[in-house]
Amino acid sequence: MTPRDASDDSRWSDLERPPLNAGALRRALVREGGLWSDVRVVQSTGSTNTDLVARARSGDAAEGAVLVAEEQTSARGRLDRRWSAPARSGLFFSVLLAPGVPVARWGWLPLLTGVAVATGLSRAAGVDTALKWPNDLLVTVDGAERKTGGILAERAGDDAVVVGVGINVTLKESELPVPAAGSLALAGAAGTDRDPLLRAVLRSLEQWYGRWRDAEGDPAASGLQETYAAGCSTLGRTVRAELPGGRALIGEAVAIDGDGRLVLATEAGVQEPVGAGDIVHLRPV
Repeated sequence: MTPRDASDDSRWSDLERPPLNAGALRRALVREGGLWSDVRVVQSTGSTNTDLVARARSGDAAEGAVLVAEEQTSARGRLDRRWSAPARSGLFFSVLLAPGVPVARWGWLPLLTGVAVATGLSRAAGVDTALKWPNDLLVTVDGAERKTGGILAERAGDDAVVVGVGINVTLKESELPVPAAGSLALAGAAGTDRDPLLRAVLRSLEQWYGRWRDAEGDPAASGLQETYAAGCSTLGRTVRAELPGGRALIGEAVAIDGDGRLVLATEAGVQEPVGAGDIVHLRPV
């Protein structure tokens, strides 16, 4: 699907869900010496990740490119899951990064993005966002944890990664795709104007990415490992890890190791790291 540019939309064509202001975002985020090199906003596309990966591979995008869609029609999450949301109801964007650190440490990028998003939303929306390993963003609605966002990282050639983020901002109960979903508005956000929210998230991502890259991707030296663990709601719970190949593993999530894996203490008395899989929380905090 060919993306439709949103730069000419009137800021106030929809008072409840106004469009993003592409020009203002570029002026606020693109600066000499900074990470963000380009910010584009399109009205609708299939997937910002798919589009930005294609641009990166064709040489049409440099590190720091940001692609934002007001609506995604073929959005993908982990394990190739599909999801959708009403136009202008959330933040749906992808960024192109060229870490320049050992590839073995690239697995930290989704976790780093989770920390950055949670930090940015706390500052700009006044909402506490918990992290469910490895890539979900949770908020509390009526005393229950609900998923309000997710992160998906994809390789874009030998030296680059595209990281996509989707955050439900103004979705109402009647618009939620599943009962376990949530939104910033339902969590009592102090503000749901997407322009300042996106600026806060991208500035936080720039800061965390810079710290991690300056430490050559070392999660301990950059403070990333400790900060992620502090905000991870999965730790301390009994969980079921649904692993590739149909195997399941149940245990208490006790740590995030140096490779970003979730360490489970099983009933067999061993600690087993999980690097990929679907995690189901079995015991409330």
